[in-house]
Amino acid sequence: MPIGIVGAVIAVLCALVAVVALARGSAGVGGGAVAVWIVGALLSLASGFSGEWIPALVAAGALVVALVLGGLLRGMVSAFAVRPKPVRAVSAEPTTVAVAQPRLVERFGADARVETSRA
Repeated sequence: MPIGIVGAVIAVLCALVAVVALARGSAGVGGGAVAVWIVGALLSLASGFSGEWIPALVAAGALVVALVLGGLLRGMVSAFAVRPKPVRAVSAEPTTVAVAQPRLVERFGADARVETSRA
C-alpha cells in the first residue's frame, strides 16, 4: 500500500476524532487529533511526487469537513444539554446586621466632647 494512501487514512481517522472532540468541547483531544492529522496530511503529500493528488485532497477535505461538522455538532450539543435548575442555598447561621457604633467628636467651644453616631 503506498505511503500517500496510508497518510490519507491516518488523516481521515484523526479528522473523525477531531469531530467527536470538537462536538464534546474537548480542546486537548481536538488539538492532539489535528496535530496527528498534520502528520497524515504530510504523508499523503508524498503521493504527489508520482502525480497522485487524490490522497492529499481527501486528507485536506476530511479536516475541513471535520471542523465544520464539529462546530455544528457542538452548537447542537450545547443547545440540547440538560442544565440543572438553580438551587437556593439556605443558611443555617443567623444573619447579622452591622450596628453603627457611636464615635467621639471633639469640638471647640461650650460642648467640648459630643458623641455622634456614624451614618
